[in-house]
Amino acid sequence: MITSETLEGGAVLRILLSQPKANILDRKMIEAIGRALETEVSSHTKLIVFEGAGKHFSFGASVEEHRKDEAAAMLETFHGLFRKLAKLAIPTCAVVRGQCLGGGLELASWCSFVIASPEAQLGQPEIRLAVFPPMASIVLPWRTGGQTALDLCVSGRSIGAEEAKRLGLVNEVTPDPEAWWRQRFEQQFAPTSASALRFAERAARMDLVARLERDLPALERMYMDELMNTHDANEGIAAFIERRTPDFKDG
Repeated sequence: MITSETLEGGAVLRILLSQPKANILDRKMIEAIGRALETEVSSHTKLIVFEGAGKHFSFGASVEEHRKDEAAAMLETFHGLFRKLAKLAIPTCAVVRGQCLGGGLELASWCSFVIASPEAQLGQPEIRLAVFPPMASIVLPWRTGGQTALDLCVSGRSIGAEEAKRLGLVNEVTPDPEAWWRQRFEQQFAPTSASALRFAERAARMDLVARLERDLPALERMYMDELMNTHDANEGIAAFIERRTPDFKDG
């Protein structure tokens, strides 16, 4: 499900998403990430690295858990991970290879740094299921600006690593993402106070965390009380699970 290890004398916590097929972020995996953060982060932790096992970072959250009877619990668990990361205020890095979609891109977009391999593809395809990504609606405008966030959330398109870099979604494109973050750690994080890094992270994210606290509950209510009472949202999810073309009614 996940593998976690501490590196650099305990200053780095690496969390490897490891779940066939394509590291789907279901509730069990998210809960496992949360436990790793609770038990393995220390006062000496200066960087948390998220990486996907195999060819892909993550295909995103479990579509099955988007069904109306499970959606509320899914949102609570998934969004709880971001609230936990916000409270920790530790710099984070996403190492993105292959596909980074949906909830996977929301997790990567939250990170302080996103390092992508040249073949990486990033996107928010939720609109194709007739739903929307609440967390991306908050974090993408903060990271890339409103126009790019609107494009990705409304079009559902995936973009390559180089375009993602031009748009500000990715910090660097390199065939060796691990070498990049290790060099960054050695040059910038290792000589720095862990407590000072957390103050800097909190300060730089102040407006993002304010939006998280203010707007995410409203987006959750919109999702559950309005979106999930439409025909099309339920049809889009059911059609994906049943591997058929959705029959949308525009309502």
